[in-house]
Amino acid sequence: MRSELIGFGTLVQAGRDNPDIYRTATLSALDAGYRILDTALRYENEVQVGQAIAQSDVPREQIKVTTKIPGRFQGYHEAKTSIIRSLIDLDQAYVDAALIHWPLPRHHKYVDTWRALIELRDAGLVRTIGVSNFLPEHLQRLADETGEMPAINQVEMHPYFGQAQLRAFHKAHGIQTQAWSPLGRTTDMIKDPVLTKVAEKHSVTPVEVVLAWHVHHGSVPLPASSNAERQRANLHFIVELDDQDIAEIDGLERGRIYQDPATHEEF
Repeated sequence: MRSELIGFGTLVQAGRDNPDIYRTATLSALDAGYRILDTALRYENEVQVGQAIAQSDVPREQIKVTTKIPGRFQGYHEAKTSIIRSLIDLDQAYVDAALIHWPLPRHHKYVDTWRALIELRDAGLVRTIGVSNFLPEHLQRLADETGEMPAINQVEMHPYFGQAQLRAFHKAHGIQTQAWSPLGRTTDMIKDPVLTKVAEKHSVTPVEVVLAWHVHHGSVPLPASSNAERQRANLHFIVELDDQDIAEIDGLERGRIYQDPATHEEF
């Protein structure tokens, strides 16, 4: 099902000026057919996302809600506080997935945070546990020290940064790749001549081409938009990329655009 291949990123830009847009955008996304909702405590929109879930006609059991533990709540006890706070803000008895937002390796807390997530899952407050922005060495340390790999790693991924090595690690260890900034949020990537050429070849938009590229690589992209028409287009595109298309898009690799998880320390 398409709703399992593409999720909705609830951190829409327009919501920063008018928080109620987080609610209306999430409502329209659910109406469009999205069933994966990606949020985080740090986004400060979980109240509005919870309101949209409550107001939607979509049964709760069909919706997969993801939240994330911010750096300031890393640590065993702090992580539990973070999840309880998210559950209260979302007005939910459980979340479908909870992720550690960044590894923040200098602070050496992500393993204790992971242990808390394991307990929260076993207690039924979280259905699936994972991480965000983790490198292979961070993932391996979790497995070495707790015996359990994350089910999800949500990372920067787009045609300019295809994460081929990390995706190979994920595949070898049964980790689902999710992509934030799947369309290259602050770049002109979507206007790249290669993407334009492939789009013209298939009579679709460059955005549709990029989303199809993600799906081809087994990544779950999480595009964010408050525009209902764009939400539907992002979810319901129909395009089959051929091997030549994929090779050309893969060839756009330029490297990471955003923060490096090895050094990023934002809380």
